[in-house]
Amino acid sequence: MNRPPISVLLPTFNCARTVRATLESVKWADEILVADSYSTDATLDICHEYGARVIQHEYINSARQKNWALPQCRYDWVLQIDSDEVLTEELREEIEKAAATAGPEVHAFRMPRRNHMLGRWVRFGGTYPDHQVRLLRRDCGRWREREVHAHIEVPGQVATLKSDLLHYDIPAIAKPLGNLDRYTRYEADELKKHGRSFRWHHLLLRPLGAFLYRYLWLQGFRDGWRGLIICGYWGAYVFFTRAKLWELEELQLEKSPR
Repeated sequence: MNRPPISVLLPTFNCARTVRATLESVKWADEILVADSYSTDATLDICHEYGARVIQHEYINSARQKNWALPQCRYDWVLQIDSDEVLTEELREEIEKAAATAGPEVHAFRMPRRNHMLGRWVRFGGTYPDHQVRLLRRDCGRWREREVHAHIEVPGQVATLKSDLLHYDIPAIAKPLGNLDRYTRYEADELKKHGRSFRWHHLLLRPLGAFLYRYLWLQGFRDGWRGLIICGYWGAYVFFTRAKLWELEELQLEKSPR
């Protein structure tokens, strides 16, 4: 297929355990640009094995890191992939065809993401199809300025691919627990930045609502014990986000003159 060249943008930080599989799945690309946050393990050695071009930048948040790296990609079409994700051969073929045939009005493509959690692929509780915008025109897209879980925004059309991006998300419960403190602080900062205030009933009702929505309405129970654990995690995520919003306001009150 006579397709345009494609850059891969891969953010990394101490991901030697998973990044080889990611790189193996995108080694066909015309460029692999690694945006590294000063890894101290073997991550960069592995990236260099695959001929990746490495740039390094201090990590502030995911959106800023990727927005800084995106203009440094050489080619117009950019595929962004994370270090715990793998491209299937079917998705690769679909991406190449999409880049070759997209009209000028199409600025990006979303793709379904399949999540591997606690030893199995899961499908319920909001875990599938989990669409992600990952293929975009370099000069048209940016990640929304958000502290955590930022998404790509483009002025033009976003089309949809059919093949799955594989995400090896939660190998063990320790991983989401390790992220919980950091991510909920980012979420609390985001709420505060947009003028949201702590309300006691949010601390009680929103976590329960988040759990029930995922577990019952989105049928997380159909994933068995994994579904219960994953939906419970999201309830805890909302709880600690609101608790940290309270903490931010309380610390601000303590520092202000009385």
